Amino acid sequence: MPRCAANKPDGSPCERIVGASQTYCYSHDPSNAQKRRRDASRAGRSTPNGELKEVKGLLKKLTQQILSGELGTSQAAVVNQLLNTRLRGLELERKWREIQELEERLGAVEEVLGGRNAG
Repeated sequence: MPRCAANKPDGSPCERIVGASQTYCYSHDPSNAQKRRRDASRAGRSTPNGELKEVKGLLKKLTQQILSGELGTSQAAVVNQLLNTRLRGLELERKWREIQELEERLGAVEEVLGGRNAG
C-alpha cells in the first residue's frame, strides 16, 4: 500500500496510506492547502467555550438574583427558558460541525478507496 510522500513537522515520514494515483495524503497535498487554511480559520473563529462561559455566568447571576429577592421567580423562569434555548442552539451547532467534519473525512476515505479501485 502506498504511503504519503511528505514528512511530518518532526521530520519523520508521514505514515498515512494514499490511493494508488495519489502522492500525498489530504493533510500534505498542496492542492488542499487553501481548504485546510479556510477550515482552520473557521475553527479558530468558533467560540463555543466563550459562549458556554457566558451562559454559565448568566445562570450564576440569575441564581443570585433569585436568592436575594432581586428577581421574581416567574421572570427568572423565563430567563432560564431562554438560556436553555441558547444552550440547545449551541449543542446543535456543535453537532453540525461534527457532521461536516465527518463528511469531509468520509469524502477523503472515499477518494482513497476510489483510487484503489481504479488502479
